[in-house]
Amino acid sequence: MDDLQQRAQRIAAKRSSMWVYRSVRRTIMTVLYPYFRVRRRGREYLDIEGPVIVAPVHRSNLDTPLLSGMSRRRLRALSKESLFSNRYFGAFLAALGAFPVRRGAADREAMREAVKMLEAGEQMVVFPEGTRQSGTQVGEVFDGVSYLASRTGAAVVPIGIAGTEAAMSTGTRMPRPVRVAMVAGPPIRPPDGRMTRPQMSRFSEMVRERLQDVFEEAQALAG
Repeated sequence: MDDLQQRAQRIAAKRSSMWVYRSVRRTIMTVLYPYFRVRRRGREYLDIEGPVIVAPVHRSNLDTPLLSGMSRRRLRALSKESLFSNRYFGAFLAALGAFPVRRGAADREAMREAVKMLEAGEQMVVFPEGTRQSGTQVGEVFDGVSYLASRTGAAVVPIGIAGTEAAMSTGTRMPRPVRVAMVAGPPIRPPDGRMTRPQMSRFSEMVRERLQDVFEEAQALAG
């Protein structure tokens, strides 16, 4: 772990960071939720103890901030290191639960840090499709979620998010007041013990199917 990552972890561990996170979440729910007329369903599935992989579809930069209102706990997330280049903005991101990782050869490093956070009992956002996608169908789900669930025993909570792509697609500067709906599904528990590669592939497919279910439910709820 380099100096920047160590600093981010120290900031995230401070009690004052939780105050910052809750204040930002309150602002999001006060300003953005009414603007997008947000509807939520299934929040009780995130109200569980222990490590949780929050596994949403990813269609817009709005997804991560809006997700904060789905859980009472702080949501951790891996973010590209370049966002932390400014010392003060980096400290703010760290207080919100973000952790810097390098792009490119960072996959193993990112997985190591994700495992550590989950083993510490955190709730962590991991987009199963990887980067932002487009459309109403869930794309290929990579085995990263399965690997993390296998290593840590974390439950996987799929979340469908509808409306954010129409509200703020790639390249859009000002979001449009489109209704957004978020639907969480029941936790998916990994099998006991380490999964083999074939088991991880099957688990990933299960996550994809459940994610498609809640995505379609969110689309119907958004109208």
